[in-house]
Amino acid sequence: MSDDEPTGRPSLEAVTEWDGGISWVAHPEEDAMRGSHALATEGGVWVVDPLDADGLDDRLSDLGEVAGVVVTHDRHTRDAEAIAARHDVAVSVPEWTDLAREKLDGDPEPLDGELAGTNYEVHRLIDTDEWEEAVLVDEAGGTLVVMETLGTLPGFCEGDDDIGVHPALDEAPDGLADYRPERILVGHGESVSEDGATKLAAALDAD
Repeated sequence: MSDDEPTGRPSLEAVTEWDGGISWVAHPEEDAMRGSHALATEGGVWVVDPLDADGLDDRLSDLGEVAGVVVTHDRHTRDAEAIAARHDVAVSVPEWTDLAREKLDGDPEPLDGELAGTNYEVHRLIDTDEWEEAVLVDEAGGTLVVMETLGTLPGFCEGDDDIGVHPALDEAPDGLADYRPERILVGHGESVSEDGATKLAAALDAD
C-alpha cells in the first residue's frame, strides 16, 4: 500500500529506526513533539497512537503487513482510523477503556491481554474518569511503550534525567517500577533507545 499521491499531510521526516520497528514525529516543529510508533512483529506490524504523514505507508510496508492500529491513551486517537482504513485493519483499544472508544467514529476491537500474534502484553496503567492509559510490554525484546505518562520533553524531566513523569500527575502510577526495559517508547519527545531501566528508575526516584 502506498500513499504517494499528494495530500495535505506533513512529510514524514523525523523517523528513527530501531531493532523491532520505527518511530516518527509527524510535526517536529510542535512543542509537544507527538511521537508515534510501528512495532514490527512476527504477527505483523502494529501501529501505535499514530499521526499520519506522507510516505508513512511506504515505511510501514518496508516493515511488513500492517496487522492493526492500537490506541493506548484516550487522548491519542489521532489519525488511527484513517491509517487503519487505508490498510483495511481494525483500530483496537483495551477492553476496559471507555474514553477512547467514545472519541472514535467506528466501533474498535477490544484488546485483552496482548497484541495478537506478538510478544507485546497490554497492561492497565491508569483508569480514571479523566485518564485512561495502557502500556505495551515486550519483556523478551526489552521494549516498554508508555505514550503519555512518561516523556522526554523538558516539562517531564527533573534535572538531568532523560525521561520523566507527566507533569499533570502527582505521582507515578503503580507498576511502572516493575519494568526493566532496555528501550522506552514515548508519545512526547524522543524515545529512550538504551539503558531504559536505569533511566526509568531515576525518573521514578525523582518523582
